[in-house]
Amino acid sequence: MASRLALEHVTQYVTRSLQCYYGADPRDPSFVDVLQQAALQTHAEVRQHAAHDPDLMGMATTLTVLIGVWPWGYIVQVGDSRYYVFREGELRRITRDQTVAQDLVDQGALTQTDASRSRLTNVLSSAIGGQNAAPVVTRLQTDWRSVHLLCTDGLTKHVSDERIRERLATMTSARQVCEALLQDALEDGGTDNITIIVGRAVQKT
Repeated sequence: MASRLALEHVTQYVTRSLQCYYGADPRDPSFVDVLQQAALQTHAEVRQHAAHDPDLMGMATTLTVLIGVWPWGYIVQVGDSRYYVFREGELRRITRDQTVAQDLVDQGALTQTDASRSRLTNVLSSAIGGQNAAPVVTRLQTDWRSVHLLCTDGLTKHVSDERIRERLATMTSARQVCEALLQDALEDGGTDNITIIVGRAVQKT
């Protein structure tokens, strides 16, 4: 429920904002502010729904969105769903997991290895509808060779970045690579929701 509300609200807000943005300078920093505001308003909307329906109390969700305004890509993130970009054999993770474990790693209190084994890896420090939402917007320049992957932690709990890179390097289609990664996660246990989106920009001929 929280995921559906978040998707509907942020899509409507950003679509309205993009209509004004298309004619603007793509370097305009105000669009980053618009995207952050969209995430915060979505957070408020989800919390409002929960406040008026006891059955929805405590609902929360992650949010990771890629918005293309060529030649730029904007990633909006709240939570621990990830965005990767794959280009010329190299896989880069652009997002940072917003979890208590990652916060402790950043503070020097945990090593990355210890964090991966900690239960705190599953505790979000930022979530749409949670106690705190701290949206991060990242802008990066993209090109026709870039392949974009968004996924929930249901994939990354079970499939390493190296395995993701290998799958993308040999992909024949977006559907094929998503199904292959899904199977990898399921074979390793598949303990959580697994959502995977793969795509790239295509030039019109």
